[in-house]
Amino acid sequence: LENAPKGSRVLRVVATDADVGSNGEISYSFSQAVNQSLSAFEIDARSGEIRVTQPLDFEAAQKHELSVRATDGGGLSALCKVLVEVVDVNDNAPELVVSSFVSAVSESALPGTVVGLFVVKDRDAGANGKVSCWLEEQPSFSLRAAYKNYYELVTASALDREERARYVLSVTAADAGSPPLSTTHTFTVDISDVNDNAPVFNQTSYTMYVRENNEAAALVGAVHAADEDEGPNSRVTYSLWPGGPAERAARSSVSVHSENGKVFVLRPLDYEQLRQLEVVVSAADSGSPPRSANVTVRIVVLDENDNAPVVLHPAQDSSPPSSELVPTWAEAGYLVTKVVAVDADSGQNSWLSYQLLKATEPGLFAVGTQSGEVRLKRPLSDRDAVKQKLVVLVRDNGRPPLSATAVLGALLLDGFSDAHMPRSGLAADNEDGGSLTLYLIVSLALVSLLFLASAAAFVACKVCRRKALKEGTVLYGAGDLQSSLGDAAAAGTLPRAYCYEVSLTTGSGSSEFKFLKPLLASLPPQRCGSGAAAAAAAAAAEDFPGGLSPAEEPRAQSPGALPAAPFSRL
Repeated sequence: LENAPKGSRVLRVVATDADVGSNGEISYSFSQAVNQSLSAFEIDARSGEIRVTQPLDFEAAQKHELSVRATDGGGLSALCKVLVEVVDVNDNAPELVVSSFVSAVSESALPGTVVGLFVVKDRDAGANGKVSCWLEEQPSFSLRAAYKNYYELVTASALDREERARYVLSVTAADAGSPPLSTTHTFTVDISDVNDNAPVFNQTSYTMYVRENNEAAALVGAVHAADEDEGPNSRVTYSLWPGGPAERAARSSVSVHSENGKVFVLRPLDYEQLRQLEVVVSAADSGSPPRSANVTVRIVVLDENDNAPVVLHPAQDSSPPSSELVPTWAEAGYLVTKVVAVDADSGQNSWLSYQLLKATEPGLFAVGTQSGEVRLKRPLSDRDAVKQKLVVLVRDNGRPPLSATAVLGALLLDGFSDAHMPRSGLAADNEDGGSLTLYLIVSLALVSLLFLASAAAFVACKVCRRKALKEGTVLYGAGDLQSSLGDAAAAGTLPRAYCYEVSLTTGSGSSEFKFLKPLLASLPPQRCGSGAAAAAAAAAAEDFPGGLSPAEEPRAQSPGALPAAPFSRL
């Protein structure tokens, strides 16, 4: 047997000799060995037993041919040939010899691509030399028999480097001996990258914030895109997507760093002109051909308190400031006017508060903190000045706050009476604060109409006066004493209209004023539009500081009758 231990008996040769005595004594020896096998055997000279001197190797020599010589004591000899066949045992494992192998395979390789070629063999014989070969379970690769004991290692499915970049494949070859022997060979296959992945942003869209009046080239944020490829295929650069003409203005204000994706605003922004910018950022890899992806970046402009309040009413461009008319009978809480202001900012920067900063009589007026309404804080008294000046501070809620001032005047007028108030004035009093814009438009229209009516009345009066001087007749009858000047005075801004009884006389054409006795015994009371007559009376008082004597003061008469005293001039 192959691999038999040293000294194992192979066989015993026997020779006979008919002589007796010393001539019949036989000794054995090897004459020569074929295939140089003599060293592997030895023979006992007396018994003729042949033993092995070393283990035999079937793979080295499957049989050995020996020549044994038998010699007697008289010197005669004889030869015999001994043929020793070595019986194989399964002492050799299969061998796997690689003929060719590609260590790097592209991930774009098609199924069936040959990765390696190898041959398996076993030096044993028979069943011991029959070899089977297989690949450990690996769905991406397989073995394919090529020719006899040659096998091919091939791809079995599509490869994806991003899913798995390296495969370690184990191929096992085993013989059919008992017990079977096997050998395993390892193949390491690296998957080379192709540019099959586009960059991917870590957000579907970006929203960044910048405060208005920012510095030029202000950093507002950064975008980031990753590419699952490797090497140049994964190197990402950023740029602004060209887009169309509509995005051209936004692109001129925004820049993105090509390497790190930082987004900068290139110029100061104004919230009141531009609330937000929207640009498209593109991320492209360095593969061939390159792949890219886009994302929308929205830059929201945050408001800063950079606009002071603007007073709309009362108008501040008039000099002197406009005055509001206040009747002396007004009680506490009487609405004098309302300060209207706006702020171009937004949010809390546009929240306005009102405060009475300065007044002729500080305790007389109060200003609503939120509404801006100017109301009487207490009833009027005789000690209060006729002309009142107020300065209202309008302040926003920004940090730091900005403010503006509104200057307005108020005239305290005497002589108003609810009994003489026209029905239109009472109706207007019941209407609670209509639209300011409508109020201003109606007031302007009324003032224009009253001005035209006053001008027409003045011309008519002049014409009638000249005729009266020529004819010496009475100018006005009992029903023709409507005062156009009183109507013109009805253009004030009081919430109610007022009416006065005004008596006029025929006058001379000269520039001097004369008091005449009444020509008519009774004239009906004449009505005018509003309390502006009081202002006219005040102007007359200034022209005539002495005023009227007590005897000339008009006394109350029954309706429709005038006193016999001379008429007073407005």
